[in-house]
Amino acid sequence: MIQTNGLTRKFGNFIAVHDLNLQVPKGVIFGFLGPNGSGKSTTVKMLTGILKPSAGDALIDGLSIRNSLLEIKQRIGVLPEDLALFDSLTIWEHLKLCGPIYGLSAQETDARAEQLLNYLDLWSDRHTPVEQASFGMKKKCALAMALIHNPKVLFLDEPFEGIDPVASRGIKDLLVQMSGKGITIFLTSHILEVVERLVHSYAVIVHGELVCSHTMEETLQSGRTLEDVYFQYVQRRTVEEFEWIG
Repeated sequence: MIQTNGLTRKFGNFIAVHDLNLQVPKGVIFGFLGPNGSGKSTTVKMLTGILKPSAGDALIDGLSIRNSLLEIKQRIGVLPEDLALFDSLTIWEHLKLCGPIYGLSAQETDARAEQLLNYLDLWSDRHTPVEQASFGMKKKCALAMALIHNPKVLFLDEPFEGIDPVASRGIKDLLVQMSGKGITIFLTSHILEVVERLVHSYAVIVHGELVCSHTMEETLQSGRTLEDVYFQYVQRRTVEEFEWIG
């Protein structure tokens, strides 16, 4: 469902993503992991048409991001890093605006929006302007917008950041249900414990380079945790003795 071939993005002389080759099958929940600045969000932005690749290509549902971007955008849902919301619009107005863009009737938009907002515990806050909403409310609003048109592929950049435990559990349950119905989910997250329990497969990117790609089953059968694999490739600082603490 998602395939990248030598996908590369440069910013001047800086290579943010280099020669990325990935394959994500249909219906899989895929975790794309790495430290801050490793190239995760840049990759998501290329796959969703926000950034043009400097080299290489990617196929989403068999369509190239280089020459079929409009068709791809009709088939995907995106929860972006910056949420991309309008401060002056309410949560409800965002969904009312979003539905018709994907060809939904006003009636169908209302029905799906009500169902999504009830599930995400936003119904009572639906008339809240985004500028007055909490970060968690904004995140759930952006997620509802990504889901309302029933995408074939869902891209989620840090979907659990700033979300309370109850909402987080609800989102995880929803993603599992979607995966079971054949929807492919590509997510980034720093919360390794959540990723380990949720994804079918994952890859780790460091300094723009893909360093490993495994199924979760392979990792667990090897007797390792996701954290074990992650820190095999990602350097961490050792605990130092700070004389001024304690």
